[in-house]
Amino acid sequence: MSPTRPRLVLASTSRYRRALLERLGLPFDVAAPEVPETPLAGERPPALAARLASAKARAVAARYPGAVVIGSDQVADLNGQALGKPGTEAVAREQLAAASGRAVVFHTAVAVIDATGREHTHTDLTTVRFRTLAPAEIARYVELDKPLDCAGSFRSEGLGIALFEAVETRDPSALIGLPLAWVATALRDSGLDPLAP
Repeated sequence: MSPTRPRLVLASTSRYRRALLERLGLPFDVAAPEVPETPLAGERPPALAARLASAKARAVAARYPGAVVIGSDQVADLNGQALGKPGTEAVAREQLAAASGRAVVFHTAVAVIDATGREHTHTDLTTVRFRTLAPAEIARYVELDKPLDCAGSFRSEGLGIALFEAVETRDPSALIGLPLAWVATALRDSGLDPLAP
């Protein structure tokens, strides 16, 4: 690694975020943030996403002084109700049935802590409009795509796209878990320009 470039650490074990960050072509390490993701009493989805992204970045930055650390969290929001990772096929079917014919807003929060310890934060909003889904379609989708580790119970980069009427976003990568346009800018400002020679 160049002595002029700080170390880059992704504070996440998500394979989706790792694959997204790899697109920028920068070498990076991965560290588990080990932060509890339980919402606080009365905490709304946008606040939950922002708090967890910051907590993850801070937890890992404490272990990697002088590194640039990226923390991120995503919360699916159905009329103010957070939809977490389903974990089981039954819960995935329930979540998709609740989202059928409705809009779900995804709050994808990012915190970047630079080598000086300054924290930069951003939350990207993506609205997914689901078409009306028949129970058999939901069951078949869950069986095929197995989206048990995805907030909202779908993989937009996979068969999940067939569940939607529309996706409204500034950055398509945000729905997968990391808004790369903002992240690339934050990294450039932190001395890690993906396009630098």
